[in-house]
Amino acid sequence: MSIESLDASIAKIIKDSYPQIKNLNPAQQAVLDAGLLEEKENYIIAIPTASGKTLLGVMAALRTILDGGKVVYAVPLLSIQNEKVKEFKKFEEHGIKVGKHPSSSDLAVMVFESYDSMTRFSWNTLSEVDLLIVDEFHMIGEYSRGPTIECAITRSRMLNEGMRIIALSATLQNMEELSTWLGARVVEHDYRPVPLFKDILNAEEYGTKNKNDVILSILKDSMDESSQALVFVSTRRFTESLANYLAGKIKNKLHGDKKKAFQAVAEKILDVPRRRGSLPTEVCLKLAECAQNGMAFHHAGLFDRQKEIIEEEFRAGNLLMITATPSLMYGVNLPSKNVVIRDYTRWTSQGPQPIPVFDYLQMSGRAGRPGYDNEGYSYLIAKTPPEAEQLQYQYIHGEIEATNSRLLENRDAVFRQIISQVASGMAKHLEELLDFFRDTFSGFQMTHSEYSSLFASDTLQFQIKEALDFLIENGMIQAVPGGLKATSFGMLVAKSNYAVETAVRLKEFARSGSEVDMSRLLYEICRTPDLIPISLKGRKTRDPIRERLNRAGLFVVDVGNEEATAATLMEWMDERSEYEIENAFNVYAASTRRAAYEASRLVKFHREICQVLGIYTGLDNMETLTARLYYGVKEELLPLVVSIKRLGRRRARALVDAFGSDLHNASREELLRIEGIGPKTAENILKKYHSVD
Repeated sequence: MSIESLDASIAKIIKDSYPQIKNLNPAQQAVLDAGLLEEKENYIIAIPTASGKTLLGVMAALRTILDGGKVVYAVPLLSIQNEKVKEFKKFEEHGIKVGKHPSSSDLAVMVFESYDSMTRFSWNTLSEVDLLIVDEFHMIGEYSRGPTIECAITRSRMLNEGMRIIALSATLQNMEELSTWLGARVVEHDYRPVPLFKDILNAEEYGTKNKNDVILSILKDSMDESSQALVFVSTRRFTESLANYLAGKIKNKLHGDKKKAFQAVAEKILDVPRRRGSLPTEVCLKLAECAQNGMAFHHAGLFDRQKEIIEEEFRAGNLLMITATPSLMYGVNLPSKNVVIRDYTRWTSQGPQPIPVFDYLQMSGRAGRPGYDNEGYSYLIAKTPPEAEQLQYQYIHGEIEATNSRLLENRDAVFRQIISQVASGMAKHLEELLDFFRDTFSGFQMTHSEYSSLFASDTLQFQIKEALDFLIENGMIQAVPGGLKATSFGMLVAKSNYAVETAVRLKEFARSGSEVDMSRLLYEICRTPDLIPISLKGRKTRDPIRERLNRAGLFVVDVGNEEATAATLMEWMDERSEYEIENAFNVYAASTRRAAYEASRLVKFHREICQVLGIYTGLDNMETLTARLYYGVKEELLPLVVSIKRLGRRRARALVDAFGSDLHNASREELLRIEGIGPKTAENILKKYHSVD
């Protein structure tokens, strides 16, 4: 079926926005034949990776918008949100506003957490949404984000009964159960535009005991046929060591034209820290060295811009292979002809555990690029024939796991949803809370299971009552004559996206003493679940971290990622660069700026907690700490970096070193002599200090 056969208005937008798409594939045709654009009911669309789920969502969104409605396109990750906003911006040429919130756009791309927040406190905006598209719907069974989208959907259906829901998903085992809960029609199809061949390789067949040598063989074959490969390993350290190993093995086999392209990628990677005022870190240098030979590693310890460069250059064909942690399977669209899964175990609190069949299929699904490859190949590597046979049985022929709600397992999710229901006024009594939880997918599964249905009501009541008691005990909810009511503290928590554990921890810290020690507050924030820690790189001595904390009056016995994060942020506020921090503490310093930004927000949250508790000591110091973390400066630079837009700490320091803290007498010519100060910045400085040239 050609695009031309669609409704003329929709066809026009799709042709202009996706000129490479001429015809609909069999899977897309099957979904349209099932009434996606004509019917008003909910749908679950389950087709393989790279089969065009996004386009189906787009067509439904365009139909709704052209009919005068609003659409939310919900995604699990910020990286996907940014990718989709960039993709959908093309629709603005046709008068469709695209953004990140439905209050200001016709098509809003929202992460699960933002959408959940809207369902709690922006009911007027929610009532205007006519269509909710849930991308990666299978993540409803994931521990951390699953309960968020599950409860957001539940609340949406209660508050906006006319809203239509379209869920885009990989194939799920218990589709009937999910569709019954959602009240949705299911359309499944096995068409894949690029056929995928899955295989188990064992190292012994390659005459080696080293899995990396098997990957080297795949890499060489990829080079011979001018294709690319994506390799999944279990840890950051393994991504680096594997990329480095492979780069060393092939560097003498690269042709001149390829070497030039690889060198250009390496320069872009090294330019990222330079633009931030830092020398390249050891990790940057290692990444650039790998890139010079067509290799790259991809993990959370890199600068965000470096990850973007790797993704862009790989898509452009300027890298041969990426070694990545499993998180990339849910990230941006990054397919390749060959996917290799080297590590099929993952470290958990129960020790190393095999990855689920579902995750294996998600990683394998990255193989095969529509428009580039005729076939995709996925390889899972074993060491021995017996191990290969076991993996064949477990993953190639194994059944995908059922998608089960993790809501009641996730204690914090239960706390947050109870607070949300009470704070928003949707539940004033225990029975109303129970009604909400019964309507969730978790409640549906409990009440419809042959094993748990008999005691489902008692189990649910016990868990919700226990959680409610905890929230009352910790001052977030109180019982009043009219029922349950959120306290000021509870309202603050409900309107944030922070964990209840974080709020309780910071409340207890606020009440622990009369004088607030900013270093101790920073350390406490680094120990909350909401601050992603800056990770240690290896097992080198941790004494420098201990000594830095000692200088701040913090005496610790054990040094882990939390302590490393606190020490790193202290150095960041003393204007140390990522290069200096990495050398001092042996950490993945590229994530310093992200951690500092989140820490500044958490300090602000702690300040708000103090205010609702009636604790006013140290509020000014907290405000200063918030700003120092955000800008990464000593206190003396704050007036400059706060008042001069986009000045930054490096140029601010250069100004103060040249003129002192008072810039009233600095002339335009003198300002322009400072490295990095251009005419526009100079004018802003002159305006700020009322100086006349």
